Amino acid sequence: MREQPNILLIMADQLAPQFTGCYGHKVVKTPNLDALAARGMRFDSAYCNSPLCAPSRFSMMAGQLVSRIGAWDNASEFKASTPTFAHYLTTLGYDTCLSGKMHFVGPDQKHGFKDRITTDIYPSDFAWTPDWENHEERIDKWYHNMQTVKESGTAHASFQIDYDDEVAFAATRWLFNHARDKAAGHAKPFAMVASFIHPHDPYVARPEWYNLYQDDEIELPSYIPVMDEQDPFSVRLLEGIEATTKPLTDAEIIKARRAYFANVSYFDSKIGALVKTLEETGEIDNTIIIVTADHGDMLGERGLWYKMNFFENSARVPMVMAGPNIKKGAVPNACSLVDLLPTFIEFAGGSTDMVGEPIDGRSLVPLATGGDDEISEAIGEYCAEMTAAPVYMIRRDAFKYIHCDMDPPQLYNIEADPQERDNLATNPAYQAITDAFADEITSRWDGARMTHDVIAAQRSRRILHHAMEITAKELGPSQGWDYNPPSDAGKQYVRNHMDWTVAADRYRFPPEKRD
Repeated sequence: MREQPNILLIMADQLAPQFTGCYGHKVVKTPNLDALAARGMRFDSAYCNSPLCAPSRFSMMAGQLVSRIGAWDNASEFKASTPTFAHYLTTLGYDTCLSGKMHFVGPDQKHGFKDRITTDIYPSDFAWTPDWENHEERIDKWYHNMQTVKESGTAHASFQIDYDDEVAFAATRWLFNHARDKAAGHAKPFAMVASFIHPHDPYVARPEWYNLYQDDEIELPSYIPVMDEQDPFSVRLLEGIEATTKPLTDAEIIKARRAYFANVSYFDSKIGALVKTLEETGEIDNTIIIVTADHGDMLGERGLWYKMNFFENSARVPMVMAGPNIKKGAVPNACSLVDLLPTFIEFAGGSTDMVGEPIDGRSLVPLATGGDDEISEAIGEYCAEMTAAPVYMIRRDAFKYIHCDMDPPQLYNIEADPQERDNLATNPAYQAITDAFADEITSRWDGARMTHDVIAAQRSRRILHHAMEITAKELGPSQGWDYNPPSDAGKQYVRNHMDWTVAADRYRFPPEKRD
């Protein structure tokens, strides 16, 4: 049996592939991602399964669509009974580790990872529950708005910079510890997720990254329809993020995009640091590296910001794979994050016969290793804020179809019209394609039932959150579900119960060669 490869998934938050060098951007500097793409496989039509942080991550880890696991929004519980790729990789003999953000909601804050070495950056309770029964009302405490864009710029420190520096440090230390254990005879392969918050808004960057760019090289958004030409869902998003009442100047847009580009480069530096660690630990040739994100960022395109829609800048994600047996090239097939679970299982030498629940993804190993795949498909569902009914996406071959019971349908030929300027759903020449997609929507989803389930879940979570707030006031916030990484200082570095020379040998890597 061949040696099982290590698996390192490096994840960004809100990184649209359109704003990276290896996907063709002429300004953004991503040398480390570009280097991986140059020696590996770049997936050119990879999508998230829900354009929002928590639902996207839950579906990715479970290999199941949002509707199958009830991961409706950023305050939906990720149930402990749902098997994840961390569970499967553990059973296949891997040491598993999570460093960074995964936005788990609920009392289970590990979901199969043997080690979780940082806390999360966002709350793990039901605080961010939307209200579809009052969907036109803003929840000002946590809804996105244009003030975030207006405050873009530079800072020497922020909660996001602090967090990502910690994630990288903790991941690097864990990788060295694993290498130390391996040198001492521990033979397990590892599977690590290193998950960063950048380039997610706020668009605030350290000066050294911001100064990689100049205002005059930052282009304004390329396509912004006039309000009368915006589709109804985009209008709701524009109103929800206050873009209709708090317009931005060109200077504000340029500053935000410049800071976003800076933070893309900052994230890219973390890729480089982790790759360097693999080189220093001798694991680079036996580690499959995957770089992706939970969703993209509109960054002003179509007048929209952030995510929460199925246009290309929001729904597409980077996906680059490099490592043993991965071929050099680019894949045009549509795929999505739910495909990673069966992919990881196959990388690890298992098969989908071991899965405990039905999964919605397919293995990308054939494509990653230079083979063919007849399937070119990605499925998306959005059931969170700024809508009152599910929004569905089907990307198949060249076409993308978007449906919401509240709105007229949208059909785009992504290959011919990557900016999605021409809605073909009302074009008689595409009537047969539109009708076929509409029939598929009806057969795949019961919209009325999903709406009922979403509202019922929202009601119950609001009650639970209210009760939890009362408990937190009486007993303190430590009674919540926020993850507190274990740390025992008595076992770190040099302590009285240790022989310091033994400790020195343990920490030194590579180990000193002795005759």
